[in-house]
Amino acid sequence: MTRTQCGEWWKSNTEAVINEALKSGLAPNVSDAHTINGHPGPVQGCASQERFKLDVQLGNTYLLRIIDAALNEELFFKIAGHKLTLVEVDAVYTKPFKTYTIVITPGQTTNVLLTTKHAAGKYLVAASPFMDAPIAVDNKTATATLHYSGTLSSNLTTLTSMPPKNSTILATSFTDSLRSLNSKKYPARVPLKIDRNLLFTVSLGINPCSTCVNNSRVVADINNVTFVMPKISLLQAHFFKIKGVFTDDFPGNPPVFYNFTGTQPSNLNTVTGTKLYRLAYNSTVQLVLQDTQ
Repeated sequence: MTRTQCGEWWKSNTEAVINEALKSGLAPNVSDAHTINGHPGPVQGCASQERFKLDVQLGNTYLLRIIDAALNEELFFKIAGHKLTLVEVDAVYTKPFKTYTIVITPGQTTNVLLTTKHAAGKYLVAASPFMDAPIAVDNKTATATLHYSGTLSSNLTTLTSMPPKNSTILATSFTDSLRSLNSKKYPARVPLKIDRNLLFTVSLGINPCSTCVNNSRVVADINNVTFVMPKISLLQAHFFKIKGVFTDDFPGNPPVFYNFTGTQPSNLNTVTGTKLYRLAYNSTVQLVLQDTQ
């Protein structure tokens, strides 16, 4: 198994980037480069031109564990001239399917099988961002090299083209291809009786902030609620019955329904609070997570 970690790199101290964002109320500055196993590959304005090299031999099958360690960005991942067989996402086996391009989200792991079929050569490995909303992203592509045994370093690298960063059709096609393994040996035992049905919409909002740039702050929210971090842990407050730490009125559905993948509402203000949703012990819950960006 080979780990392939796709990440981001900043010229600045990352703590300073976050602190500046909190102070200004704006989104954090985008990264200066994407990386594959710590190497960006050739990037304009970057002193390091080194690429990660994955050595392979003809006729072998390799398990690649691909990890998106980027902060916010979903990424496309490709290897020139090779189809990848996807077999697992986030520690859950899937029905295998072949694809030239995978889509991976921050913190997500995806296992693919790579079968080497060329006698020799060098093939570009690339990761680039996917973003179909009007939000700034680092639009640089990180590159590495798949290097067949016996290939001279002077050989030209076979290149690949990355999808446009707003390639929603490709990303949707990929996610629609994901299926449970669900075989006799590995049955998908999905509960048929549901006690609670929850719909959580994940969004970005804008709240007033008198000390911020434009007198506003970019915030995240679920069902239009922006979480306020308590000074006492939630579990401690619950166990010792400490009042005033949280409320249990978190909505199980968004307060306003609209086309969540279309035009955003004009009012982007959110409700702030430390709100929880109570569930009975041993209840069966169906939770649908809906992105709105």
